[in-house]
Parts: sequence; C-alpha cells; structure tokens
Amino acid sequence: MNVADENAEIVRRSYRALNEADFGALARFFDEKASWHTPGRSAIAGHYRGRDLVLAQLARYDKETLGTFTVALQDVLASDDGRVVGLHLSSAARNGRRLEAGCCVAFQIKNGRIVSGREHIFDLYDWDAFWS
Repeated sequence: MNVADENAEIVRRSYRALNEADFGALARFFDEKASWHTPGRSAIAGHYRGRDLVLAQLARYDKETLGTFTVALQDVLASDDGRVVGLHLSSAARNGRRLEAGCCVAFQIKNGRIVSGREHIFDLYDWDAFWS
C-alpha cells in the first residue's frame, strides 16, 4: 500500500469513528497538536488547536444533535504528499430543523496522523442557520 492509500484509509476510518461517536478511536487518528477549522458565523464555527479541542469540537456535532449527526462519506481523494480530501453529506436534526449539507474536509496527514482538518460547506448559509 502506498502513502496516499494509507492516508486515505486513515480518513475513512476516522469518518467511521465519528459516525459511531467513538471518540477514543477518533483520538488515535489525530496528532496531539492537530488543528481544525469549522467555517461560518454560527456558535459552532471557529478554529481549534490541539487534539483535545479538535475532539471536543467534533463531539459537539453529536451532542448538539442528540446523536443524530452522521456523515455519509462519498469519496476520498489522496496524494502522496499527505493531502487528503473527504467528500461527504452531513445529516442531522436539531431544534426542529433538518440538515442535509454537502461538505468536504481538506486534511493534512503526517506520519500517520491527521495534523489539520479544514471543513468546507457547500451551502454555508444553510449550515449556519442549522447551528444557530
């Protein structure tokens, strides 16, 4: 297996752990100095540094939707330099609202660990409305 394939598998397994709300497993995929960016203007938007804060951010998706948040991974694109993009559909229910949002995450992976993740939401207005 080449580096791109190995990194793609890390991303696939991290999506699986997120869907299962298995934050112990998810922690093993992130570097301790990892960063994460969630775009927008809602209360959930921001930039998070350090594995604990990144995991706390991802746990908010599960907690604030009472466990209804899921990501349906559609494709993973990876290169040998550590860049990986996961394309997915986010779904959830919260406060009487329903979310169906096309998204992608641009990951950077080094030494078998995710060092950064940057979410991109295809309809950021809808995303912000859902989390507000």
